[in-house]
Amino acid sequence: MMEEKNIIAIEIGSSKVKGAIGSFNSGGILTVQAVEEEPLLDWVRYGAVSNVEEVATLVARVVRKIENRVSPRKVTTVYVGIGGRSFCTVPRDVERQLPDEMEITDDILTRLEQDVRVSPYPDREMLAVVPREYVIDNSRVVRPKGTVGRKIRMSANLVTCRPQTKRNLERLFTEKLKLQVGGYQVRQLALGDLILTSDECRLGCMLVDFGAETTTVSIYKHGRLQYMATLPLGSRNITRDITKLNFLEEKAEELKCNMGNASGTQSQYPSLGSIDYTAVNNYVSHRASEIIANIKEQIKLAGFTTAELPAGIVIVGRGARLAGFNERLAAVTALPVRSGNITMPEIRFSSSVISSADASDVISVLYKAALDGAAECLTAPAVAMDAETEPEPESEPETKTEDIEMPTEPDPRPRKKWFDKLKDAITNAMDDSDGDEDESDFKDDE
Repeated sequence: MMEEKNIIAIEIGSSKVKGAIGSFNSGGILTVQAVEEEPLLDWVRYGAVSNVEEVATLVARVVRKIENRVSPRKVTTVYVGIGGRSFCTVPRDVERQLPDEMEITDDILTRLEQDVRVSPYPDREMLAVVPREYVIDNSRVVRPKGTVGRKIRMSANLVTCRPQTKRNLERLFTEKLKLQVGGYQVRQLALGDLILTSDECRLGCMLVDFGAETTTVSIYKHGRLQYMATLPLGSRNITRDITKLNFLEEKAEELKCNMGNASGTQSQYPSLGSIDYTAVNNYVSHRASEIIANIKEQIKLAGFTTAELPAGIVIVGRGARLAGFNERLAAVTALPVRSGNITMPEIRFSSSVISSADASDVISVLYKAALDGAAECLTAPAVAMDAETEPEPESEPETKTEDIEMPTEPDPRPRKKWFDKLKDAITNAMDDSDGDEDESDFKDDE
């Protein structure tokens, strides 16, 4: 029976570093114990780490917060979410002609995936292979294993990114923080597995992760990922537009969140002092319109129409909280839009303080790592280690007694008792015709 394991996940976004700890038991239940975070400034650009030193400092703070909760244990291993502007899918097809009509086995499917992994893109880092479609003897099948045929073709999506993105993460965790990376999880894939329902994936839907500096779009159909792309646009673009009205970024962010509206309707707030709320909303609505237009364009680029995505759009990310954004996205795309949230019964929370909506990104990485067989991420308790190595009290006096009785360098000659030696000396003296005493035996005892 599998013991309960403690798993740590780290997610580095464009605006925050998040860390989560959860316990995963043999029943497949993940209990999220805590989520910690630290705000970022400009050290992560478009989802990719640009300043390893500064981000390492923030990640160390997050790890220290987690360790304070589990003291005296320490974090030794982490599972890292990975994403960013350069992430996209590259389609690739491979085909195998079988020697005879035969049943498709796991071995055949594994060989197909190995063929796909021979990437023709040396300037890209391949992170995952996601099957898109299987065709056996010119017939598309959903579950190829067990099907009989002579020829099989797999259409797959290679999830790739710039090599620099992963290299910087490796420098951060292994060189700067001296932590072991148990594995990397593509954040967008983990979110899809966690947020989307099976029916939505089969019918056809779009998953939109509207973040601070990037917006990642994934399209699912027939139960599989068909397309993924990352746009270099996010909610921070709106904030920076508002700074043109002579506001610092912190104030511009406050105005966007509290008074901004993406619908393009007239602001309900009048101009007050130096704040022209109409001008603020003009920036908000125009930039929101651009982002929505780019999201809609991905449907066409993926080779689909809105009619082929009847399950609509599922949106996550803090950018989706912008007033009027989801309503405008639904109106422009003519698709239903819902906010993604964690509703799986297999995921539980130890505290009501944890917001599943805010932490869905790092929790998705945590859960995906758990399902993939993540290892224990904490050291064993120090008390338990001391108890195992403590010597047994009764063995101590026995050791001391043996040390006293046993000589350091034993005499190879047989030792006699004192009385026996005296008796032998007297006998020898009586037998000695000269009457001389032999004191050699006595000398041995001096």
